[in-house]
Amino acid sequence: MNAFVGAIIDGILYSAWLFIIAVGLTLIYGVMKILNMAHGTFYAIGAYMSVTLLGWWFAQGLPPAGSIPVMIVAALIAGTIVGLVIERGVLRFFTGRDPIVLLLVTYALFLILEDVVKLIWGVDPWIASDPVWAFGNVYLGPLVYPTYNLIIVVVAIVSGGFLTWFLQFTAKGKMLRAVIHDPEVSQAMGINVSRWKVSAFVAGSILAALGGAFTAPTISVAPGLGVEVVVMMFAAVVIGGLGSIPGTIVGALIVGFVRSLAVHYWPEVEVFSIYAVMAIVLAMRPQGLFSGVELRKI
Repeated sequence: MNAFVGAIIDGILYSAWLFIIAVGLTLIYGVMKILNMAHGTFYAIGAYMSVTLLGWWFAQGLPPAGSIPVMIVAALIAGTIVGLVIERGVLRFFTGRDPIVLLLVTYALFLILEDVVKLIWGVDPWIASDPVWAFGNVYLGPLVYPTYNLIIVVVAIVSGGFLTWFLQFTAKGKMLRAVIHDPEVSQAMGINVSRWKVSAFVAGSILAALGGAFTAPTISVAPGLGVEVVVMMFAAVVIGGLGSIPGTIVGALIVGFVRSLAVHYWPEVEVFSIYAVMAIVLAMRPQGLFSGVELRKI
């Protein structure tokens, strides 16, 4: 029973982490119809920026509680800079091109950014685990978890709640939804579609960097970090439905629980189990669980 409860808790923790990253990809696809292969590298850059600033923070002897704002600032800096450079410097020149072309462009950006990360931070691993130990542990019966893991769950809930509130209940959010549903009509009604595309791409980049920034204290940050999350991130988005935030929530939960149960009970099929679930969902519903059938102009 303890093992099963542990698997469920681990699934929740993993799903929360995965949602933070995947929802940024969902937002970018919803607005720009770009399946951004470089999204994993945005996550990695956020992690590197986080360990850099955390290292400075703790070297000054500053209080551990301040590490949370430091990680948020790291994500904002990394996501804003990378998002603006990529969108304004590259992607805007491919607006309206075939999705396959955009996929190849973002894959090329992924490869380039992986080498840029090595040039800036080197190939040696970076570690900044102080926040994990600073917040102590929480005891759930016989199970012990770092309190820091619960902070990641809170970050996921706040991120999803804020994004939902913005899209559903604010005037700016309704304008963005209009751009998502029909950019041509939105442009005709006076909405600056190009500006919203930039904003959405930067916001998605910040969310990816936020996931990396809060993951950094729990791992050794090393080259190839972005590659490791790509499969899980795309699985969550594809299962839930491209461009659907509720779908991303459900997709992240499905991937999180399937992976956790596999790790606890049958670790040999950890990765296969996720592919299997994704294949079953797509066989029954090719557009994902929450996406409608998409009409295309021909």
